[in-house]
Amino acid sequence: MITRKSKREIEQMQKAANVLVKCHKEIAKLIKPGMTTMEIDAFTESFLRKHGATPEQKGFNGYPYAICASINDEICHGFPRHEKLNDGDIVTIDMVVNVDGGLADSAWTYAVGNVDEKGLRLMEVTKTSLYKGIEQARAGKRIGDIGHAIQQYAEEEGFSVVRDFTGHGIGPTLHEDPHIPHFGLPNKGLRLKEGMVITIEPMINEGSWHSQMDSNNWTARTIDQGRSAQYEHTIVITKDEPIILTEQDK
Repeated sequence: MITRKSKREIEQMQKAANVLVKCHKEIAKLIKPGMTTMEIDAFTESFLRKHGATPEQKGFNGYPYAICASINDEICHGFPRHEKLNDGDIVTIDMVVNVDGGLADSAWTYAVGNVDEKGLRLMEVTKTSLYKGIEQARAGKRIGDIGHAIQQYAEEEGFSVVRDFTGHGIGPTLHEDPHIPHFGLPNKGLRLKEGMVITIEPMINEGSWHSQMDSNNWTARTIDQGRSAQYEHTIVITKDEPIILTEQDK
């Protein structure tokens, strides 16, 4: 069932988003070669609890960590690990924050040390594709308009768009209807309505868009070892410009 959120619910989600944004900004300062994603996970859980928040995905369907940490060819849902990050890696940190029942969800891809030009371009195109999708996210538009804008831009830039994982509605539970694909046709799909809160979270690959699952049944990675990047925001649909709850540069 698709729900439209009240003003009070959106205000509570904004509180969660504010903590999430602060945490991402601190992670950006921390990430460097030699650090481990397990250390980032521990930092995140501590940071959230100090700010009156909890990691919503920890325990979700048995998921054991506060963050997902997906490195290089991992598309999403990478497990934090004790192996050190290498100079030149890219790593996506994805988290969902809960503050008194309000939820916010955001992923960000970080460069670890000195990343090569193609990797930096992958990150830039992925972030731009997110905002291309957000431009289409307003009342009266259709879900296909979001996916089409992302797919058209990313493919014109020589990259591919993951099909197997999508954005989603959010609040008061983690994953709600509708699904928000990052590919599609304009003027197709469900019509967006004022008060809907959704995530847009394109996963863009260097090579093929196809994915394969690791033995942990959580982590998805590319089939050709190409790198993957992801940027995600939680947004509120309005009749005008969408409200980006998790915007880092307001």
